[in-house]
Amino acid sequence: MKKLLLFLVCLGMSVGVFAQQNFIKHKVEAGETVTKIAQKYQITPAIIFKLNPDAQNGLKPDMLLLIPKGNGIIIRETEPTISEKKTHVVSAKETIYSLTKLYNVTEDELEKSNPGILANGLKIGDPIVIPSKKAIVTTSKIQNTSSTSAQTHVVEPKETLYSISKLYNVAIEDLQQLNPEIKDGLQIGFSLKIPKEKTEKANSIDVKPNVAIISVPTKPNMISYQVKPKETLYGIATSSGFSQEELIALNPVLKEGVKEGMILYFPAKSKSSLLSGPKRYTDLTQSLKTSKRKNLVLLLPFNISKIESDTSSVRNRIRNDKFLNMTLDFYSGALIAIDSAKALGLNVDVKIFDSQETKNSSNIASIFKQSNFIGTDLVIGPFYQSNVESAAQILMKDSISIISPLSKETSIVLPNVIQTIPSDDFMKDKMFEFMKTDTTNIIGVIDTKKLSTRKYLSENQPSVKLVNFETIETTNNGIKSLLVKGKKNYVVMDTENTYRIKMIITTLLSMQVEYDVQLVILDPNPKLDSDEIKIESLAQLHLMYPSVGKQVTQNEKSYFTQKYRQLNMISPNPYAVRGFDIMFDALLRLSQEMEFKKTLTAVNTEQFENRFAYAKRTDKGFKNTGFYILYYDNDLSIKTAN
Repeated sequence: MKKLLLFLVCLGMSVGVFAQQNFIKHKVEAGETVTKIAQKYQITPAIIFKLNPDAQNGLKPDMLLLIPKGNGIIIRETEPTISEKKTHVVSAKETIYSLTKLYNVTEDELEKSNPGILANGLKIGDPIVIPSKKAIVTTSKIQNTSSTSAQTHVVEPKETLYSISKLYNVAIEDLQQLNPEIKDGLQIGFSLKIPKEKTEKANSIDVKPNVAIISVPTKPNMISYQVKPKETLYGIATSSGFSQEELIALNPVLKEGVKEGMILYFPAKSKSSLLSGPKRYTDLTQSLKTSKRKNLVLLLPFNISKIESDTSSVRNRIRNDKFLNMTLDFYSGALIAIDSAKALGLNVDVKIFDSQETKNSSNIASIFKQSNFIGTDLVIGPFYQSNVESAAQILMKDSISIISPLSKETSIVLPNVIQTIPSDDFMKDKMFEFMKTDTTNIIGVIDTKKLSTRKYLSENQPSVKLVNFETIETTNNGIKSLLVKGKKNYVVMDTENTYRIKMIITTLLSMQVEYDVQLVILDPNPKLDSDEIKIESLAQLHLMYPSVGKQVTQNEKSYFTQKYRQLNMISPNPYAVRGFDIMFDALLRLSQEMEFKKTLTAVNTEQFENRFAYAKRTDKGFKNTGFYILYYDNDLSIKTAN
């Protein structure tokens, strides 16, 4: 088992353009699986499925599979060359329509260069001649259609009814009425009819595709904002810093409900995050530099020696050892990150060692003594902070940085340590920064047993008004007396008494008729997950809390989730997600033009469920300031407030 764990994963490989001559055909033999075939050609199963969609339904003897050469790296050229002719080799799931959009040519132009293509269709591996660059049109012009009752628009990827309605300055209702086929949603390539009388105004205007032509009336000293699809009044209020009542007073049209495309107005001096836009995070996959090979070491506490000496079965050990389970989950996520980096062609060597650690000991010193770490650019792990600091002291002489993946506490401050989890007090401070505005009121309903929370508030947030928690009656009366009309009232609650929690929630729900109230917690509270507390009530109060990771249901269909389920037959837990995010972020930062340490303070990133916004500590080392402020919305989903 040691040999399986102490291995070298090489990611440095050449990247070339996928052409007909650099793939082969594999004839499936009886008993072969996709995994075995992938191992034979040193590629991932995902690449086989991508090139051969039918393989997802199972393999059959004599079935032909397309296998790419060059370790399976497939990158398609998207920019046309200056030459008169360009050849494109058809990949799985590509269509004539997708090629016209990829190269910005028409179907007729493709037919002229490839006679019979429209009649015969595309086949995987076919070389398609792309018309010369001279024939490519870079802008589109809305043609005059006075001879017909409506013009048509071919739906492109990522277009919505909303974006198309703004492009042609028509109402969504008019589009739906003229195109009853779209009641179940838009399909890419569908020819959408555009009402004639609505487009005459826009005719003969040169526009770029997907750019809306919007005429917004102006108001003195006011800033306009256009409501996006699926936005709610609560969400807009949260992002803008105004209460729902203030929004309605500023925009009486909101009395009829929030509708996408609606224009809202805010005072010009507003410091609304809604108006300034979200904080930008950089996609490092767009700036990769892979010419220089980098080296990364991952230290994980598999504790193989303990497993080998354990008289019980490995199955029982895995079932009962929570620390081992956490390690294996983190490892499983990190492996997918390595696989993703491999697909991107990153030039990084990854070595994985068993740190054999407990809270008070590890074999890290022995690993460093027996293995040559010269030339190592980055180390991730171990898990326990005390072991991270011990390793950092050894690595400091060689100026090797080390990432602490799971700990938020520090006892020794070292210049080469990178903390990835923000401290609890930091997140609390930022929570109050988020809540404190001229239009908010903050109340604390804190159990007398919660001494640490009371101490934090008295020392760091003295403006928070505390409610008398002695009895249910004094608590309820205290809440009612401290609420303020016309302001958003944040009620910070901290108690593990389930009955008191229920009473506080009941009181707050009853006060929502007169007051704008939102429930807040500063630390995870397991009592809120009990069956006695209705999630509908928490959603109605828009429960808000800080979180290191993003818990958003829309991630269910992401590449990472699908890949993880395919390999492990279960959904990834937070440790698996963190393993992927930390490893993938580190690999991307190592593969940039600037040196790794400079990327820490120069670039903020967001991976699957974690943000990485590093800052230099006032003493030494680096800390991560990236985290989420989450809240329950009316539809029971969890959304991001910051």
